[in-house]
Amino acid sequence: MTEQRLTAESVSEVLDLLIDGAEPEPNERARLTSLGHGLQCAANLKESRPADVELQVAGLLHDVGHRLAPGHPELHGVMGANFVRGLFGKRVADLVELHVDAKRYLVAVEPDYRDQLSAGSAETLVAQGEALEPEEIEAFIGREHAADAIELRRADEAAKVPGRQVPGIDDWRAVLDGLVAANHASSASRP
Repeated sequence: MTEQRLTAESVSEVLDLLIDGAEPEPNERARLTSLGHGLQCAANLKESRPADVELQVAGLLHDVGHRLAPGHPELHGVMGANFVRGLFGKRVADLVELHVDAKRYLVAVEPDYRDQLSAGSAETLVAQGEALEPEEIEAFIGREHAADAIELRRADEAAKVPGRQVPGIDDWRAVLDGLVAANHASSASRP
C-alpha cells in the first residue's frame, strides 16, 4: 500500500492522486494513462447521461483505488469507494465499488462480453474472482445502483482509446467542488 490516506479530505487531495496517475494503466499496453482513462470514462458518461453528475464523477474516479492499493485489483473498488465516500457521497462511492462486480456480472450474463474486455481488464478479472456465480448475480442485481454500475462498467471498457481528446482534469474541478458542496449540504440537513 502507498502512504495515501484511506479517506480523502479535500478535492485537491483527490485531484493530486488522479494527477499522480499519469502513468500507463495497469496491464494496458496502450499508451493510456490512468488519468486519461478516467477522463475518457467521465466523458463517455457525460455524453450518455448528461444530467447525471454523480455517475460522471464516479466514472472519473472509478479507478482511484488502483493508486491506493497498487498491484491489488481485487481491492481497488472497495478502497476507492472508501476514499471518496466522505467527499462525494454514498452513490458515487457505491458506483466506484460496484464497477468491479459489474464487470464480473456482465461476464456471467453476456456470453460475448469477455471477448470485449481489454487485455488488462481480462487479466484483472482473474484476481477479482472471475464471473459472478448464480447467487452472486442475484445479490448484485438486487443492489441499489446496480444498473448504473453496469453503465459505468460499459463506459469504463470504452474509455481506453489512446490519443482520444476529452475535457481535461481542470474542466472537472468545478463539478467536483459542486458535488462536494451538495453532499455536505445534504449531510447537514439530515437529522
